Amino acid sequence: MSVPVSAESSHEQPRRRGLQTLRTQAAAVPRAWLPGVVGYATLLIGLVDIASGVFPRLRHTRVHTWAGELPGTTTTIATAGTLLIGLLLVLLAHALRRRKRRAWRMVCALLPAGAALHVLRWHQIGPAVVSLVLLAVMLVHRREFYAKADPRTRWRALLNFVVMGAISLGLGFLIVNSHSSREMGHPSLMARVRETVWGLFGLDGPVRYHPDRIGDLVGYSLAGLGLLTAFSTAYLLLRPEKPEPELTAEDEAKVRALLDRHGKRDSLGYFALRRDKSVLFSPTGKAAISYRVVSGVMLASGDPVGDVEAWPGAIKAFMAQAREHAWVPAVMGCSETGGEVWTREAHLDALELGDEAIVDASTFSLAGRAMRNVRQMVKRIERNGYSCQVRRVGDLSLEEKLRIADAAARWRGTDTERGFSMALGRFGDPGDDACVVVTAHKAPGEGEDPNADDLKAVLHFVPWGEDGISLELMRRDRAADPGLNELLIVAALEAVPAMGIRRVSLNFAMFRSALARGERIGAGPVLRAWRGLLVFLSRWFQIESLYKFNAKFQPEWEPRFLVYPNTRDLPRIGFAAMQAEAFITLGMPRFGRKKQRQGLMPAPADQSGSIAPAA
Repeated sequence: MSVPVSAESSHEQPRRRGLQTLRTQAAAVPRAWLPGVVGYATLLIGLVDIASGVFPRLRHTRVHTWAGELPGTTTTIATAGTLLIGLLLVLLAHALRRRKRRAWRMVCALLPAGAALHVLRWHQIGPAVVSLVLLAVMLVHRREFYAKADPRTRWRALLNFVVMGAISLGLGFLIVNSHSSREMGHPSLMARVRETVWGLFGLDGPVRYHPDRIGDLVGYSLAGLGLLTAFSTAYLLLRPEKPEPELTAEDEAKVRALLDRHGKRDSLGYFALRRDKSVLFSPTGKAAISYRVVSGVMLASGDPVGDVEAWPGAIKAFMAQAREHAWVPAVMGCSETGGEVWTREAHLDALELGDEAIVDASTFSLAGRAMRNVRQMVKRIERNGYSCQVRRVGDLSLEEKLRIADAAARWRGTDTERGFSMALGRFGDPGDDACVVVTAHKAPGEGEDPNADDLKAVLHFVPWGEDGISLELMRRDRAADPGLNELLIVAALEAVPAMGIRRVSLNFAMFRSALARGERIGAGPVLRAWRGLLVFLSRWFQIESLYKFNAKFQPEWEPRFLVYPNTRDLPRIGFAAMQAEAFITLGMPRFGRKKQRQGLMPAPADQSGSIAPAA
């Protein structure tokens, strides 16, 4: 027998479900400001704790009657404990701002402990109340702190030892010197340094304090700092290592399959095969995004690989991964179409980063007034005995691959290889037989050693679909004649049509449009000032030189964009991008890794190619 339902209840139930859905959605929307406020409040509390633990005058307040009955050892240990808790809070504040769940748990344990120590010491009720209020806020909004920990390596243990050791030495020296001459006499500077260093190891130093309670306080504080440094370093060293993401063989095979079907669309698609990148696939597996995490920034490069209709699925997976770890999502060098999809699907903003120079090899010619300078330079360097060979990498012998890879490494000039978004980072890999290599050779002149190495420069191009290639590496012997780079590119443009290649992507010119508009007649003061700044920065980053070099070949300019969440994230993204491109190197080498020839063995994660023409 069915129970009749009134009309009022039948209308009320959908309404209640709708309200419940709205509440659930509202609760799921993260409060962007809350982690920052909590993080800075934690930082402030930590600094107050450190100050009150280091400087005696901040502790000498009017004492309650019951506090005076506590043993001196109790207040001494409480003071040292407050110092250590304050230091931990300062170190965890940044992770709280990044919504890290592990940091939230640790701070939730430290805040009540710090409040209890404030009460056990002198009558510092105010800091205790502030700590408990912040704890209540964190507990109420615990869902705001959901992010997982970043990938880790044991090098963090060494970094922690260096940083914590320096902080402990600095704070310890302040603790030793924060007492008056009546309490510690007049020890020399070296005696104070020895007191600090020995105290970090739990040993008595040469300085004697009066009364003994002050000596106990200094000893407990220094020993606590040393113990905290040792314990945190040991924890980071002994915990299981979580390897940094990298392209697996299975993922590489899937990406290659996508490139075979859709690689013609984006000239940067082949760079998704860098071995130091990770990859995320759409739910259907028809699209993929390659990325690397650098300084908390989830940095993708180029457009997603694969079917354009499957891009939204891959972008949603990318954004979900970024939210899960509280990484800042960003994309370097996407096309205009890619930028439109990213901004629409991920609600991000886009900024024009520069232009890619693309030359149609089927119509390229040195004839005409516009190519006069290039034509003269090529003819002159050919008269000096230089010639070029253009081949597929698969046509090279192993000996030739070794010779080219060794020469490119010698000509690099630095220990660090640059490149991320437009570099492959290897040469001669069996999977890269479709790449094109251009080598320049010089016939020995009169009086020169006929057995000397005649290899003087190399260009390396990666496939861009079936009828295109993208410049990945440009290196030359710095002792070679000027104009060799022009000869190499002209040789490539003239030879590749016979290989079925029509489109050739050259270097990326950063802020090309700003440089071009800023040098025109009638350019406004803002454009001229912006161009002046770019010219000034070109002394270090080859901004203007790359633009002028590319412009010689009369290319078509295709804009490339930077996609980012907020304007305030741009400095952080820029710093991460410069790290990824190896303009800024903060990393340390790994244990147990031998140097390998570029691309002839599995490439290490820190290898990449260079796209800038040698000077």
